[in-house]
Amino acid sequence: MPPLLAKSSTVKLALLIGNITLFACTTFSAERRPNILWFVVDDMSANFSCYGEKTIQTPNVDRLAREGTRFSRAFITAPVCSPCRSALITGMYQTSIGAHHHRSGRGTEKIHLPAGVEPLPVLFKRAGYYTCIGGPLAQGTNFGKTDYNFEWDPKMYDANDWSKRAPGQPFFMQVQLHGGKNREGARWPEVVQRELGAATKPGDVTLPPYYPRDAVLLDDWARYLDAVRYTDKQAGQVLARLEKEGILDQTLVIFMTDHGISHARGKQFLYNEGTHIPFIVRGPGIAQGAVRDDLIEHIDMGAISLAGAGIEIPKSMQGRNVFAKDYAKRDAVFAARDRCDETVEHLRSVRADRWLYIRNFLPQRPHLQPNAYKDAKAIVKRLRELNTEGKLDDLQKKLLFSPTRPAEELYEWQSDRWQVRNLADDPKHSQTLEELRRRLNQWMETTNDRGRQPEPLAMYDSDMAVYLQGAGGVRRDRIEILKRNIALMKQWSAEGK
Repeated sequence: MPPLLAKSSTVKLALLIGNITLFACTTFSAERRPNILWFVVDDMSANFSCYGEKTIQTPNVDRLAREGTRFSRAFITAPVCSPCRSALITGMYQTSIGAHHHRSGRGTEKIHLPAGVEPLPVLFKRAGYYTCIGGPLAQGTNFGKTDYNFEWDPKMYDANDWSKRAPGQPFFMQVQLHGGKNREGARWPEVVQRELGAATKPGDVTLPPYYPRDAVLLDDWARYLDAVRYTDKQAGQVLARLEKEGILDQTLVIFMTDHGISHARGKQFLYNEGTHIPFIVRGPGIAQGAVRDDLIEHIDMGAISLAGAGIEIPKSMQGRNVFAKDYAKRDAVFAARDRCDETVEHLRSVRADRWLYIRNFLPQRPHLQPNAYKDAKAIVKRLRELNTEGKLDDLQKKLLFSPTRPAEELYEWQSDRWQVRNLADDPKHSQTLEELRRRLNQWMETTNDRGRQPEPLAMYDSDMAVYLQGAGGVRRDRIEILKRNIALMKQWSAEGK
């Protein structure tokens, strides 16, 4: 591929070593545009050594951080796969485009993007990029994970890998990794032994305080940390391929996960465990070894990538190019959780530099509502058993198994790492609470949060029909549980809970 940057060797060297950190105003000719490569990892928090994880080492992701810019305060806007990915691929809040319910629009009732909103691969393809989405080594011919909640044209992707692009043609590649989901496979210990050698010892694991040091939970977390190690190895394989082909330094690489660890207070919820993600950018014009502490959202990925490719960012796009010369740092980021499979929920949050405010619109429902997906997990089963047996401490019972929840939660999230001290009822923080209420209300209004209106029953029934057929990501062995939960959700909704 022809040189990416200006012909002047002095300018080229300066860009490559990161002395010039902003690329928003860069204009690339067709032959000099960078490749764009995303790592998008399932079900994984920022448990990488460059983010402070001590139990394991992650040299390849650490390398990306060392050779690029690491964001310490990156958060997703939806803590579950499909709404997060719907937001990611459009650069829009999932609540603004009607894609906020997990695995929605899968039945006869469909979701269409608002006028003027297009998925990023469409924009890249129109600009002459070869668009692809696949696994770490592009094995087979299938695309990688998409999981979009709206109707989209598969033709927006050319292939699952960049190898068949035209000579000199830049590519937009999404490397989809199973991440934390790997730990759930029956043969996972064999994979760990073959790929990583010794497994992480359960006794070495440190758990959040609201999880008991039970053998089942410790073993699960150890398996999860091995999934982090395996993800790191896969990232290294992709980087090695880029190097072998001589295009690593011509490629803008972004590494992130789609939400936090799948656990009782992680995935699907708005605490740090569910929303804080790793976010690292490496490539032309990006400062090396830099750490940024400003708040960013995962939907910024799209704007960063378009700007890096010299493609105009749509004015309607809500994600921001955080490397732009005129970028004004956010003073708050927002997140939302709505229905997940059959389980109806309505949560919103605003996070400022010091405070995290969460609003529970359905406070009469428990934190761990019935959910076929989560209730089938060994860790959730074990937590329910321990609760029934009276073996949880007061904090664990309160946070996980209280029959109701407070309507509002307020945490000093930096000092209260695990968000266990709710300060919403503390009079000393009433002014802060009022201000964050106002900010959240304003965000819901200005971004046209479609979750303010209940989901049409026709859409819910349409999606549930797909699930009950054993599709839509619901396993056949969970169908009876699913039927019970659907009936329960409708009963609660009829009762106003």
